[in-house]
Amino acid sequence: MHGTAKMPGICARSLSRRSSRAGFSFGRTFPFGQRDPVGGNDGFSLAGRVRPLEMLVRMLLLASSLVAILVTIGIVLSMAGEAVAFFSLVPFSDFLFGLDWSPQTAIRSDQVGATGSFGVVPLLAGTLLVSTIAMLVAVPLGVLSAICLAEYAAPRARSLIKPVLEILAGIPSVVYGFFAVLVLSPLIRALGEELGVRVASESALAAGLVMGVMLMPLVLSLSEDAISAVPANLREASLALGATRGETMARVIVPAAMPGIAGGVLLAASAAIGETMIVVMAAGMGARLTANPLEAVTTVTVQIVALLTGDQAFDSAKTLSAFALGLLLFLLTLLLNVAAFRIARQGEKQFV
Repeated sequence: MHGTAKMPGICARSLSRRSSRAGFSFGRTFPFGQRDPVGGNDGFSLAGRVRPLEMLVRMLLLASSLVAILVTIGIVLSMAGEAVAFFSLVPFSDFLFGLDWSPQTAIRSDQVGATGSFGVVPLLAGTLLVSTIAMLVAVPLGVLSAICLAEYAAPRARSLIKPVLEILAGIPSVVYGFFAVLVLSPLIRALGEELGVRVASESALAAGLVMGVMLMPLVLSLSEDAISAVPANLREASLALGATRGETMARVIVPAAMPGIAGGVLLAASAAIGETMIVVMAAGMGARLTANPLEAVTTVTVQIVALLTGDQAFDSAKTLSAFALGLLLFLLTLLLNVAAFRIARQGEKQFV
């Protein structure tokens, strides 16, 4: 017993002698530039001096971080400067609460609408309508697919299904737009004719459905990560108490993963608000204040593209309104991203 109790001390002394002979100083640190009195090397240790290559790498990493921050600040300042110029021409209240969007100005001052209408409410309504339809498609499909892949699918089936679903995330949005125009929109119109319902050639429903399919892989990936992050002891404790697999999933796993799932849903909503090509091709460009998904609508991003296409005079209210819309869109997506980040952090703290 006594010999056994002394073994750790003997091993430690033996390791210290060997490390001293080899010139290493395990567990010992020295001030910068001071020599190791045992090993004789110039402060070489596991916490030794910073080498030039390591310093260069640190500087490159810091420079990369600063570039990203400075670019973001530059974008915000550029949009804010032009937006201030726009609001000097158009009152802020007319922009934020106006119900008509018609930025085309007349040539003569005696024509109707000579000063244009810059009410953003129809654009926000169209953006909200298309995004809501997209999320109604993406969230159920994405979350249910994540539950299936994380808990019920066999390893072989998972290895086959997941890559196929993730391929959808790599398809360009313009391809989804072509699918909406050539396949889905005619199908919706034909179905509406059969039911006696008038459907526009370009509708918010077609754009929202296709956008939901495009966003489904994003919701799936983030939801699956949240479900997989739930500690196994919660699942095992629920099963040990007699709960079935379905009850464990519905009452233990999903509630525990809900912060991560909610954060993923908010990120997908942010992506839906910023989508452009699908809406341009499938939903139209007419600014209408409507809640009917069978009519053509437009969104904030579509109008930004329309306003900045071609040769434009950057001192007119029409062109400057694009920067006001861009700043509004930036603030909306920023709020959604911050909310998603805070919800995800709260979910992480549950298991710390």
